[in-house]
Amino acid sequence: MTYDPVAPSPFPTPPENARQFLPITGGTRPGPVLALLDALRARLDTGTTAEPGGSERHPPGNPSEEADRPVVVPHADGDGADRPVLVPHAEGDDGAAVVEVLRSRLRRDVPPGTAVVLQTSGSTTGTGHLVALTGESLVASARATEERLAGPGQWLLAVPAHHVAGLQVLVRSVVAGTTPVVLDTTDGFDPRELASAVAGMRPDVPGYLSLVPTQLVRVLEAGEDAVAPLRRLAAILVGGAATAPRALVEARTAGLCVVTTYGMTETGGGCVYDGLPLPGVRLRLVGEDDRVEIAGPVLASGYLDDPAADADAFHDDDGVRWLRTFDRGALVPRPGGARGTDPGDAVVADPGHGPATELLDDVAGSSRLRVLGRVDDLINTGGIKVSPGSVERVLTEHPAVAEVAVVAVPDPEWGELVTAVVVPAPGLDVPQLHELRALVSARLGGAHAPRALVLLTSLPLRGPGKVDRRGTALRAAEALGVPGPAGEPRPAGEPRPAGELGPARQPGRVGEPEASGGVLRTERYDRTAPIS
Repeated sequence: MTYDPVAPSPFPTPPENARQFLPITGGTRPGPVLALLDALRARLDTGTTAEPGGSERHPPGNPSEEADRPVVVPHADGDGADRPVLVPHAEGDDGAAVVEVLRSRLRRDVPPGTAVVLQTSGSTTGTGHLVALTGESLVASARATEERLAGPGQWLLAVPAHHVAGLQVLVRSVVAGTTPVVLDTTDGFDPRELASAVAGMRPDVPGYLSLVPTQLVRVLEAGEDAVAPLRRLAAILVGGAATAPRALVEARTAGLCVVTTYGMTETGGGCVYDGLPLPGVRLRLVGEDDRVEIAGPVLASGYLDDPAADADAFHDDDGVRWLRTFDRGALVPRPGGARGTDPGDAVVADPGHGPATELLDDVAGSSRLRVLGRVDDLINTGGIKVSPGSVERVLTEHPAVAEVAVVAVPDPEWGELVTAVVVPAPGLDVPQLHELRALVSARLGGAHAPRALVLLTSLPLRGPGKVDRRGTALRAAEALGVPGPAGEPRPAGEPRPAGELGPARQPGRVGEPEASGGVLRTERYDRTAPIS
């Protein structure tokens, strides 16, 4: 992780914690990744040791060899207080400085059983929380993934191991007793290199891959040579951000077994696959905003840096511990009953304003979760609330839109201007604002249609490939020649200056803060026209 220095907390810093922190490099370089894998093996008590270079001693083959799988008993010696807590961090960060910043941000004791501390991406808030993850929760997530998919197998790591998606690839490998293939994306993601790496995976066990949406889009754009080897995989998990429906259709039509995932650092990674909670996970929608809440053994112990945020996010209800997310959701029909398809558009339940509606782990059930967007990202334009996620889903249907983020740009008349920031699809004429407005107006109404268009060569990203919404809004405001939102932090696309934590990092890698691409064109709708 990359730790963000923050202003001093109003909460008192606890006494020196007795636990020791072990900083360890993540990223995607094979050497550090395999060192982290070995550290996880030792931390999770797999009951087996790794061969030099990270090769497994007890690989699974067929179901009859189940007894050869390592028995994972996290913290069998109590709460693991005598073991260091692993602190994965980005390549280039100074480990000692990472621990120093972590200790300076602690506002509570590290809970018993904590195996790993990760920082959330902060893609919306700008600064992430420090999340304590136990060995039990990480293993529970890995076991649930095996149960939902095709069982234990070999994974390919193509996302940074210091973020939860990459870390879980390693944890699943520990639980399965296998060693992942590691694709080094330090200098950029190349679909052809991914295809070559997949071709080298073991043929005797199911093969799995975890990608972010941007990587999936790049694979599809690279053509048949990049796609063909991926057809052998039992599942390609795509998460970390919303995936465009058109990309999902294209991938599945091409024969790829794509599974969309929803989750977060606080849930140990993805805990909802194709709109359905993993075994053991409970999910419900509560309140007037239909907020998503999650319960189950995959939950983190909590936040270490902010007691108030911890108390607000993690709460007990009738003896069950729930995580209150910042995401709005809806229950939608199960499409055709097949796994590997996206939930449809029609809402089958509107639980807001009434008792919580729970979605059970029932593959044959009639409903699935559709995440509508964050509670705090609604755009208030002329007094009307607009959901960026809903607008984005419609805009991705336009053939000339490869990627899109809808953000708010300050406007003296509308308060906030609905602005579409678009990466054009290669080989096609760039989309025009009037085309996008007509598309959205027909589906959602004129009030939701974008009034400004900014075309970029790429969207700014941070964390595990998430769109940096704050950075995108600032970039859009700059391109349109208007002041950005007051009080915003430095855009995530700017290289981190030396002195914050380690040397300045160059942007542009999947999984690290990425500079937004060059501006191709901007366009604004007549600001005097009626809002609908």
